Amino acid sequence: MTTLDILGIGNAIVDVLARSDDAFLARHGMAKGGMALIGTDQAEAIYAAMGPGMESSGGSAANTCAAAAALGAKVGYLGKVADDTLGQVFRHDITAAGVTFPTPPLSGGAPTARCLILVTPDGQRTMNTFLGACVTFGEADLDAAAIAAAQVTYLEGYLFDPPAAQAAFRAAARIAHAAGRKVAITLSDAFCVERHRDAFLAFVRDEADILFANESEITALYRTPSFDEAAAAARRDVGLAALTRSEKGSIIVAGEATHSIAVVPTTVVDTTGAGDAYAAGFLAALAAGRPLPECGRWASVAAAEAISHFGARPQAELKALVAGGA
Repeated sequence: MTTLDILGIGNAIVDVLARSDDAFLARHGMAKGGMALIGTDQAEAIYAAMGPGMESSGGSAANTCAAAAALGAKVGYLGKVADDTLGQVFRHDITAAGVTFPTPPLSGGAPTARCLILVTPDGQRTMNTFLGACVTFGEADLDAAAIAAAQVTYLEGYLFDPPAAQAAFRAAARIAHAAGRKVAITLSDAFCVERHRDAFLAFVRDEADILFANESEITALYRTPSFDEAAAAARRDVGLAALTRSEKGSIIVAGEATHSIAVVPTTVVDTTGAGDAYAAGFLAALAAGRPLPECGRWASVAAAEAISHFGARPQAELKALVAGGA
């Protein structure tokens, strides 16, 4: 297989975004800004009650892959969709974004996953995820040649819920490291971290070379209210950590070094995909051999672009945006 810069592994989900208000969230018992896993009945009820929606291929790692490809990286993706209409939508979108997607569809099982995203006027997104076919992803779905060919295999923390996926992550890390490649993981969601804290900690310490997390996720991982304490713990546990703090920017810790990265000013329209875009910018720059402060700058530029419009995938020319500040 042709060498890849990045291979993402995650939940292959079709996003349905709609504008909402706080009252709608309250009526449906949603925790604002969070992500809840829902069943078929709940998915249908929320979908029916939502306002007009915008459908697009989503999933955290898939969003990262699409943005990294827009930045010129060679990118592949592994994730499970069903052999249905939404599965075809997902495959078309990610392939059109320039991402190789070799995973065959699930036939005769659960439908393709979808995430119902309510965006309130303050730009906060509240996600309700029906995982469907995603939960069937396991070691058999790993593409060993693609993993061995990728500079970095990037793993999505949301996929940690099914035990089969955790086993697949560990197997993927073994394949990557045996080929002299790097493994990155994003913690994805503080609730997810709390559900699987010990497994996440073990993975970060034993398998990960690069860690992505926001402030709530990293403090949940290390059970401390102090961001500085959590960052110090991450420094001990992993070779490279990129930790985001919303409007406070981000820090990159690598060995003894710490790099503070400023945010790129923008108007916040929708925070969906900000962390995904950040990871894309960082990994695309890293794959291109850029120094860590420049990786952080690419990450901040990509994140600012993601939150400046409705939806998680890039709409502006990311290559031009990162070149503009060089």
